Amino acid sequence: MGFFKKEKKGTEQQGIEQQNIEIKGDKEKIHCKLSLYENINIVKEILKDCGDVIYKDFAIGKNQNLKFTIIYIDGMSDNEILLNGILRPLMLHSREIPPEVPKSGDKLYDLVRYGTIIASEMDETTDINKAILSILIGDTVLFIDGIDKIIIIGTKGWPTRSVEEPSTETVIRGPRDGFVETIRMNTALVRRRIRDPRLKLKQMQIGRRSQTDIGIFYIEDIVKQELLDEVIRRMETIDIDAVLDSGYIEQLIEDNPYSPFPQIIATERPDEVAGELYEGRVVVLVDNSPFALIIPTTLNSLYQSPEDYYDRWIIATILRFIRIFSSFLALILPSLYVVFTSFHTGVLPTKLVLSIAASREGVPFPAVIEAFIMEFTLELLREAGLRLPAAIGNTISIVGGLIIGEAAVRAGIVSPIKVIIVALTAIASFANPSYNVSVGFRLLRFALIAASGMLGLYGLMLGLILIIVHLIKLKSFDIPYFSPLAAFIPSEFKDTLYRAPLFNMIKRPLSTAVNEIRMKNNRNAIKDKEGEKDND
Repeated sequence: MGFFKKEKKGTEQQGIEQQNIEIKGDKEKIHCKLSLYENINIVKEILKDCGDVIYKDFAIGKNQNLKFTIIYIDGMSDNEILLNGILRPLMLHSREIPPEVPKSGDKLYDLVRYGTIIASEMDETTDINKAILSILIGDTVLFIDGIDKIIIIGTKGWPTRSVEEPSTETVIRGPRDGFVETIRMNTALVRRRIRDPRLKLKQMQIGRRSQTDIGIFYIEDIVKQELLDEVIRRMETIDIDAVLDSGYIEQLIEDNPYSPFPQIIATERPDEVAGELYEGRVVVLVDNSPFALIIPTTLNSLYQSPEDYYDRWIIATILRFIRIFSSFLALILPSLYVVFTSFHTGVLPTKLVLSIAASREGVPFPAVIEAFIMEFTLELLREAGLRLPAAIGNTISIVGGLIIGEAAVRAGIVSPIKVIIVALTAIASFANPSYNVSVGFRLLRFALIAASGMLGLYGLMLGLILIIVHLIKLKSFDIPYFSPLAAFIPSEFKDTLYRAPLFNMIKRPLSTAVNEIRMKNNRNAIKDKEGEKDND
């Protein structure tokens, strides 16, 4: 750096030693100095061995006596803004700065910040640690010799993924856009759907080292204040090195971390987020994650799909019944096979019992071991299909299942009817719109198989009772997980096992919303208008 060759080395060491420049969880404030030389050396000491940090020194003014330095990270800042918004105005247009301006530091600072730099986002600070954090998130900082203020210029321009349809939550009818890994794009997708000034976004940073940006969305006249306060309180208690995904936040703030059921919804769909905000829930967005967290959640809401509200109520109701029945079937079907083939064969029709007995002839394992072998094989194939590239993952899952199942039957290891049971279980588990819930039921399926293998039907019923008791006791941010059934809120039954006609869903859920009324019933007005036409 040519500007600093005349400075003495002792000044450099003295300036650095006077500052606490160790990066800690709670950074101490490092005040900006009047000397540009001292400031840059403090930054260099903190960001040493960072080869992608760029230091650009230049001088402006008619006499080239005004020393400036901009600092940014190569690849994280927008080169267009750097060139045309910062360097070109300062290095070319500012050559006409009058000689008397440098005599007044305030005039020079105001001229540079308010009359020279072309950027839509600018801030200032006197804390070098805050300036360094801005550099690390893609902004550019400007140091001016003789001025103890730092200008922070918004130049974020890191590579981003374009908005695409969510791969985990596809719908037949509905929007096709999904969240990406950039929090600002995600907040824009939400605000595009909620054009209400009462939609608020509270921002914070979590992670001592990652300093990950977190956004908390809520609608202030709908959300319950105690719910919002509890979410913020739990977020502020998080003390961790880094937050790399919203899954970190979900695990750190949920009520019961030992439950197999998710207590927070994770979604990639902006339309689902908007719908939940309108019902009084709180949404957490995490930078670098395409999944938003919806708080609180209930078991009922995990079986709802955004598509339910875009189709007519009869279709949505039928689909909900199918999802709930499919989950129940996927949970107990292997256990029923163990129960009826090992303990309670008299319950089945005689011809069916004889058919099952004939198919199991020569199978060396009892039914419970056979069930464990096939269910474990199914989970192995499912996991292998997920980890392989998409082009061959589905092929491996389907072909592998067919080949292994056929080979196992021919070898006499399992019975043909057990292969059918496993196939039906797999198909039923795919019908659940929430992946996390289906994983929870998949884990519990093994527990029910073990209980059925030991106690028969009594073991199965005992396991189901324990699951129901757990679900009734479970809460999500003080909201019963079995709500509105456990809390018994009749007004919310219109959006549970069935979906009432849209014109009848006048009220919001009382468990999450303060403002109850969301719409007026317009069916009476339509009927009155039709009656007037008939009379005419």
